[in-house]
Amino acid sequence: MSIGENIKKIRNSNGLTQEALANKVGITRPMLTQIERGTKTPTLPLAIALADKLHCSVYDFITGKEQEI
Repeated sequence: MSIGENIKKIRNSNGLTQEALANKVGITRPMLTQIERGTKTPTLPLAIALADKLHCSVYDFITGKEQEI
């Protein structure tokens, strides 16, 4: 899975719409759609903000699995 697909999977598991998550991190819904489809890559600060709002880590976006601590 791509980073965008992993973000979408985690967003869905958190019960958030694209609109809700986009609003929480200060981007537009179309921008989030592009990220989830893989046509845009989030910047590191945006990836960190997304991870914060999704209660996960950037590692989860990259690997598609939760980081074990």
